[in-house]
Amino acid sequence: MTQRSLIALAAFGSLAILLGAFAFQYIGGYPPCAMCLWQRWPHAAAIALGVVGVLFPASFIAWLGALAAAITSGLGVYHTGVEQKWWQGPTSCTGSGDALSGLTGNDLLSLDGPTGVVMCDEIVWDLFGISMAGYNAIFSGLFVLIWIAAARSKY
Repeated sequence: MTQRSLIALAAFGSLAILLGAFAFQYIGGYPPCAMCLWQRWPHAAAIALGVVGVLFPASFIAWLGALAAAITSGLGVYHTGVEQKWWQGPTSCTGSGDALSGLTGNDLLSLDGPTGVVMCDEIVWDLFGISMAGYNAIFSGLFVLIWIAAARSKY
């Protein structure tokens, strides 16, 4: 495959991941947690790099794409570990820590603030025991390999 086609393939993979995430959110009714949102940004960057890379193929663009894919894959691994309770996640979106200790009963029962907070340490969907974060880690790891192949190939 040419560099251009490998870049397009990797960028399309990130596009598919993002479209899937939005489908789960808006069609399936699975709102994302904060860590899920973190994982979306590198995919958006990879898509933008893919568009540039298809128009102007260059190895450095492919290396940047590999970096974006590696970042979201790493975030997926981290998020999976938080979900599986292998390590602590950020106290801002997990059920641990002292985040609620300073609140009164009225604060906890108030409906004035945002509702439907999604905790990062809870698995809301899985397939074959793998959560969405786990699938993001796996597929994004494959995208890293495609981006690297693109960086090493010629137009």
